[in-house]
Amino acid sequence: MSIIHWPILAWLERHLEEAVCCAALSVVAVCVFLQVIMRYLFHTALQWSEEVAAMAMVWAVYMGAALCVRERFHIRIMAGVMLLPKRAALASILLADLGWASFSVMMLVISADYLSVLAQFTSRSPRLGIDQLYPQSILVIGYGLMLARLIQIYVIWIRDGRPGFPGMRPEHQIDLETGVEK
Repeated sequence: MSIIHWPILAWLERHLEEAVCCAALSVVAVCVFLQVIMRYLFHTALQWSEEVAAMAMVWAVYMGAALCVRERFHIRIMAGVMLLPKRAALASILLADLGWASFSVMMLVISADYLSVLAQFTSRSPRLGIDQLYPQSILVIGYGLMLARLIQIYVIWIRDGRPGFPGMRPEHQIDLETGVEK
C-alpha cells in the first residue's frame, strides 16, 4: 500500500503512528508504575510523573486516531453500506469521508489559531515548566496526519484503478457486482 520508494521514508509512512503510539504509551506505563512504587514503597510522590503521563496519553490518542484512519479501523457500519446498491454505497462512503476531511480541516484551522495564541502568550506546565506550545502541537500534527492519511487512501484507490471502495480493508473485500466475498 506504500507509495514511497525510499526505505526509511517507506518505513516511516508505514509505522510512524505506531512508533509514536508505542513510545507514548510506554512513557505513560513507566510514569504510572514509578508513581505507584514511590507512593507505596517510599510514601512520597513524584511531582512530574502525572504531567508527563497526561501529555504522553494525549499524544498516544491523536497518533492512534491517525493510525486508525490509515488502517480504516474507525467505526464504520460496513455491513449496512454493503446492503446498499454499489453507487449508493460509494456515495455514502465518499460523503462520510468528505465530512471527515472537512472536520479535520476545520480543526486544523482552530488548532493553528490556538497554537499561535500559545506562541504569543507563553504558558508553562506547572511542575516541569515546559512551554505548552510543544505538547499542544499534537493538535495540528494529529489532525494534519488524519487528513493526510485520508487523502492517501484516495490517492492509492485512484492509482489502483478504483477497486471496491476507497480504503476498504481486505476482510471487507467483496465483488461489487455479485455481492460475494473475495
